[in-house]
Amino acid sequence: MYPSRFRYESPRSINEAIALLQEGGGEAKVLAGGQSLVPLLKLRFAAPELLVDINGLPGLDHHTVDPDGTIRIGALCRHADLERWAVLPARQPTMAAAAPLVADPIVRNRGTLVGSLCHADPQGDWASVVTALGGHVVAQGANGRRSIPVTQFVTGPFQNTLGYDEIAVEAVIPAPKGQAAGGYLKLERRVGDFATAGVAVAVELSGAVVTRAGIALTGVGGSTIDAGDAAQSLAGGQLTGDSIDNAADLAARAAQPRTDHRGSAEYKRQIVRTFVVRILTGVKESTERAA
Repeated sequence: MYPSRFRYESPRSINEAIALLQEGGGEAKVLAGGQSLVPLLKLRFAAPELLVDINGLPGLDHHTVDPDGTIRIGALCRHADLERWAVLPARQPTMAAAAPLVADPIVRNRGTLVGSLCHADPQGDWASVVTALGGHVVAQGANGRRSIPVTQFVTGPFQNTLGYDEIAVEAVIPAPKGQAAGGYLKLERRVGDFATAGVAVAVELSGAVVTRAGIALTGVGGSTIDAGDAAQSLAGGQLTGDSIDNAADLAARAAQPRTDHRGSAEYKRQIVRTFVVRILTGVKESTERAA
C-alpha cells in the first residue's frame, strides 16, 4: 500500500519548522528518524496533509553531559549513537543496558530516542527508561520552550502532550545524586520484536543505601507504567533479599497485562517480577563487591 498524498517540507531552522506546523493547523507530522511514522504512512494509519522533515535542522543531533552530570539528548540523536556512547555505562547504566535492545540495527541507525518518546508506543523501550530515570522532554513552539516530565508527556497509547505547533527538541536526564546503578531487561520472541514485557530499573546509591529509585514497565499496559510504589519501597534502605522481593511484588502488581498470543497476563506479571529481582540482585552484588 502507498501513503496518501502529502506535501513535503524540509525547513532549515527551528522557527521555520514551527511556522510550517502552525500553517498545517494540526494536519502536519514531524519526521525525524521515521521508523514509526513511515510504516504508519504506508499502511494509511496516518494521513497527514503536510510532512515536516526536521533532519536538516542544525544543533539537534547532540548527546552531551553537562558539568553537573545532566544528560541532554537532541531530537536527531540516533539510537545507535547512544548504543556506541562510551560514557553511558558509568553515568547511566540503565540507558546503556537499553540502547542495544531497541528494535534491530537497521532501526537503531535511523530511529531516535526523542521520536520514540513522542510516538508513545506502550511497548517502546525508551519511555520506560526515561521514566525510571525521572527525565523530561523539552518542547519548543511559537511561545518558546517548556519542560515536560515524561510521566506527564506520555498521556496514553500513541498520545503525548505536544501542541500541534510544538516540536520535542530534547530529552533531559537529571544527574544522579549518588552512584548510578540499574538496568533494562525485556522479553521478546525474536530480535527486533515488540516486548512481551520489559522492566527499567534505575537506582542511586550512597554507599549501600538507596537514595532514589525508579522502576517503569514496558508492554504490560495501555501505556508505560511508572511503578512508583515499588521504587519508593527501596528508598532510604539497603538492598536485601526481602526488600528486593517486596519491590518485585509491588512492580508485578502495578503491571496491567492482557492475555494475548505472547502469553497470559499472569505469565507477563511473573516476567516483571523476575526482571526486577534480576536487576536489583545484580546491583546488590556489585555494591557488595565494591564495599
